[in-house]
Amino acid sequence: MQQLRTHSAHWGAFHAGMQDGRLVVTPHPGDPDPNPLIDNFPDALRHPARIAAPAIRRSWLERGPGADILRGGDEYVQVSWDKALDLLAGELRRLGEAYGPSTIYGGSYGWSSAGRFHHVQSQIHRFLNVAMGGYVRSVNTYSGGCAEVLIPHVLGSYEKAVRRNVTWDQIAQRTDVVLAFGGMALKNSRVAGGGVSRHVERGAMREAAGRGCRFVCISPLSSDLPEEAAADWMPVIPGTDIALMLGIAHTLVSDGSHDRAFLAQYCSGWEEFETYLSGHNDGVKKNAEWAASICGVSAEEIQSLARSLPGRRVLITVSHSLQRAERGEQPVWMGAVLAAMLGQIGLPGGGYSYALGTLAHYGRRNNAVPSPSLSQGTNGVKEFIPVARIADMLLNPGQSFDYNGQRLVYPHVRMAYWAGGNPFHHHQDLPRLTRAISTLDTFVVHDHAWTATARHADIVLPATMTLEREDIGSAPTDPLMLAMHRIAEPYGEARDDYEIFCGLAQRLGVLDEFSEGRSSREWLQHLYAKTREALAEIGHEAPDFDTFWRQGELVLPQADDDGGMMRAFRNDPQANPLATPSGKIQVSSPVIESFGYDDCPGHPAWVEPTERPTKDFPLHLISNQPASRLHSQLDFGGHSQSTKLKGREVCSMHPATAADRGIREGDLVRLFNSRGACIAAARLTEQMHPGVVQLPTGAWYDPMEEASGKTLCVHGNPNVMTRDIGTSRLTQGCSGQLTIVQAERFDGAVRAVSVFEPPRSAVIE
Repeated sequence: MQQLRTHSAHWGAFHAGMQDGRLVVTPHPGDPDPNPLIDNFPDALRHPARIAAPAIRRSWLERGPGADILRGGDEYVQVSWDKALDLLAGELRRLGEAYGPSTIYGGSYGWSSAGRFHHVQSQIHRFLNVAMGGYVRSVNTYSGGCAEVLIPHVLGSYEKAVRRNVTWDQIAQRTDVVLAFGGMALKNSRVAGGGVSRHVERGAMREAAGRGCRFVCISPLSSDLPEEAAADWMPVIPGTDIALMLGIAHTLVSDGSHDRAFLAQYCSGWEEFETYLSGHNDGVKKNAEWAASICGVSAEEIQSLARSLPGRRVLITVSHSLQRAERGEQPVWMGAVLAAMLGQIGLPGGGYSYALGTLAHYGRRNNAVPSPSLSQGTNGVKEFIPVARIADMLLNPGQSFDYNGQRLVYPHVRMAYWAGGNPFHHHQDLPRLTRAISTLDTFVVHDHAWTATARHADIVLPATMTLEREDIGSAPTDPLMLAMHRIAEPYGEARDDYEIFCGLAQRLGVLDEFSEGRSSREWLQHLYAKTREALAEIGHEAPDFDTFWRQGELVLPQADDDGGMMRAFRNDPQANPLATPSGKIQVSSPVIESFGYDDCPGHPAWVEPTERPTKDFPLHLISNQPASRLHSQLDFGGHSQSTKLKGREVCSMHPATAADRGIREGDLVRLFNSRGACIAAARLTEQMHPGVVQLPTGAWYDPMEEASGKTLCVHGNPNVMTRDIGTSRLTQGCSGQLTIVQAERFDGAVRAVSVFEPPRSAVIE
């Protein structure tokens, strides 16, 4: 057996090696709660879904660039690397000379590798900046795009408010109550960009609960907190958390138990918000009775919860999931206001920690030295879009849109160049995205497998999987830096993204500028040197690269920044003001108010959603993150496949909801609405709200057309039904978490899932 060597993934550090031609993986021995997602690697490494050779879509090869509705259903032609790179270089040159770089969208939104050099977003953006002079970029993320825009208005630095705040150690030792709006599901906190060596969340919640900390899971799904938290469950109606928060706030004010001194010293805009809360302007008191009529939690429960909080160390968390929906700004903002009303912000284990439990980055201390990173160069193109607005951009070039107080215009993009991501996982309303992709002149994809995105591309270039290359795994909040050794040879003709871009750069005459004359190993040495220099400056052990590579890992020192920005602000608000207009917490924001957005007023508020359950579509669909994979990655892996039923993704529903529709455990179910439909297998559980169906994202999109003309995903991808709208005019985030559907037992014939088989292809010399 090959010696096991260190490697890293977004879901954990591990050791890996080959035995009799098969990959063997074992968790890092220092991880107290290893993530089973590493078990997706063995079956995935040589799976038939891997892309074996460069391929060109036949219609593009024969007719050349241009809009084409055949994308997603055409045959592919395998070609040599030289032919593929020559064709792509020629198309890049044509677009650059005829239209300029503002017609090229640099996609690559995704979690392709924990490695810092082969971080493909950095690779593709560096290439487009060097070779083309820039590209149309995206801002924010699908995960937290709404909060990423809002929090700077309310608290200042998003990074500091989220990553340098309350820690899991503080919760274990100090917190009395955790109000977890949207929960803190371990499936989410098992993952971190750049990797994670120790999963501590389960242990911290167990310790806190054992000490007497009360966890309250405010979610339609009781599984959004683990058993170790021993949580009280408050099954709120999806999308109504803001109403519940307002009801709690009104109770605190009515009782006179809110912290008026904290609000006066540390906050700005309380009076405007209190006027809204009391109903002085609109005649509606946002009291517990009002909240109960919206959120489905009784007024007595709301009042009891509110009255249990004053005088205790309370932490309020709001998950990413709540802002991945229409009006998602409101619960994020109101969570901070509620923490301020309790006077808890900045206290150890107390206050407000947005997205704690959403990623393994959060709730940890920061490293005292920087992680390696590859420079992306300078983007000469000014046009950008919020990342979740790609279909809008492609379908509406030249149309104006609102974003964060700006009036912007969608550029006319003719090429999308995607590497290391899968928009047919991340994006909503996939039939609409398919129409949008069809408008392009050319769609280019690097990938290691035939995802739905690759199946819609014109030029498909096979990239190596992380196990087939060398890199350095490192994250700013994880003290373990790992040498990511090459474990296996590349699959088929796959090449590293860096090698692919070097081949293109050479054809475009910019190889020296792009590569700086370095091989991949020389880049690793160069990037490691920056971390080594920082270690030496603080007197810490700083081994040379060869020693680090041989040892396989290096423990980095961590900064003594417990509490971060919010603690410093609480201790001395004059010396450490927040980066907001007032230097304080913005309970109300005159800046947001000045934008005049009717869907996002200048303070937290209940804003009616435009889509609510109807007679035809009476159920809320929650399309949350899966537990068996990261997004859609390695859906063909063994662990992900083991969670399927009858080859389909599993949807969960309450037994009463199922009984009303004649659905039994294990039945195939058709979920549908006006946009599309999918087939999934039913799992029944009482641990969820009866008005909800839950179907995780990430099942590889496998569409067919129903007799009605509606698109049906036979594998169970919920994004065939979700709405492609912005969360609001302020943030334009992703709203894919919630939609409305109907469910029915499916007794008809449906074809087998075929998406893990390569598409039709021919070979030319």
